[in-house]
Amino acid sequence: MAKITTMPKLSPTMEEGVLSVWHKKEGDAVEVDDLLAEVETDKATMEFRAFDKGTLLKQLVAAGATVRLGQPVAIFGSPGEDVTAIAAGAAPPAAIPAAIPAAIPAAIPIAITAAPLAVRHVRAGLDELARTEHEPAFTAGEDTHGHVRASPYVRKLARERGVNLVGIAGTGKHGRIVPSDLDALRTQSVAIAPQGYAGIALSPPETRPLSMMRKTIARRLTESKQTVPHFYLTIDVDVDALMRFRESLNAELAKATGTDEPVRISVNDLLIKAVAIALKRVPACNASFSPEALLQHTRVDISVAVAVPDGLVTPVVRDADKKSVVAIAREVRELAGRARSKKLSPEEMQNGTFSISNLGMFGIDEFAAVINPPEGAILAVGRVRQEPSVRDGLVVVANRLKLTLSCDHRVVDGAIGAAFLAELRALLAEPLAAAVS
Repeated sequence: MAKITTMPKLSPTMEEGVLSVWHKKEGDAVEVDDLLAEVETDKATMEFRAFDKGTLLKQLVAAGATVRLGQPVAIFGSPGEDVTAIAAGAAPPAAIPAAIPAAIPAAIPIAITAAPLAVRHVRAGLDELARTEHEPAFTAGEDTHGHVRASPYVRKLARERGVNLVGIAGTGKHGRIVPSDLDALRTQSVAIAPQGYAGIALSPPETRPLSMMRKTIARRLTESKQTVPHFYLTIDVDVDALMRFRESLNAELAKATGTDEPVRISVNDLLIKAVAIALKRVPACNASFSPEALLQHTRVDISVAVAVPDGLVTPVVRDADKKSVVAIAREVRELAGRARSKKLSPEEMQNGTFSISNLGMFGIDEFAAVINPPEGAILAVGRVRQEPSVRDGLVVVANRLKLTLSCDHRVVDGAIGAAFLAELRALLAEPLAAAVS
């Protein structure tokens, strides 16, 4: 008997996903745990595997489609089984059009040659009001049922470019919208003449649809800033000793491996180790807030912010206080590489106890990072700067580093944050002690 398969929850924070590619086609036999498709979620590209065995009789969504949790994606059953009725019942409900205002001002100074999203909505509203009850409710590019005539590929291109296909006049057979119709829209412009600026042509902005990752970043960080009471503590640290230690350590590693490209230790690797030790010494800073209690963690799992093309992910270095600097360096590079190729598992990006975000490699001197809930704090790291500094009454050129701690005031008070930064400063001044701890 035919059975509908729906989109499963492939990560804890997933609300929808893009079915990027099918690995099985209609008519293929499928065994339990066979790879059906790949789904781009908010954090990574996940494997969608079969829960039952059978024949893939019908794909209900095309590759490239955005699919909600629980939405039907395929029908499985016995070879040759008729699934016409069940497929019709599994179709998603038609979208309800937005209400159009009862009256629109008669004079709207807009000259339309190609419509960005907002202008298309205005034009659609005016066209709808202009129709009579006897006129057909479809245009070129639509069939007699009001459905847009376009292939899945053209629909995918339209989504990527933020183009609404409704109302576009197709140049293909029977008014079908073809890729060249979308290309033609790019060469046109929208001239808007608001009152007092008649004759000024304004180019439309480039529209980039939100990826799953960007949607999640927007939601989580908005929630963080709106619900977590942030406060910030900044210190400026002399890191001459840290830089000398790093140089000597890398030289020793090169000598030990006998190659010009050994594992190289970065400032960030040394900071991860120092932060882990400081958290063990000031455990009140290694905590999270819950409505019932403060959760003071006994483990030290450091979330490390990694920039990827779609935004930011935070793979976690587990038990960082127990690992050597060399082990941390290897692990961070391996995690960062898989993060950029979207191969991290959800478990590798969850349940950190503290975060580090380093923008020093981008030339940033100082910044304040947004807390990654439910963690209680995040350390923002700037670049190492060479500046005049007073040492033993003399002005010398010193390596300086600004560190800003963003604290959840429900968890970390000012005195606790200050104690943590004091320990961190001391560890950076004596990096050898931190490295062997």
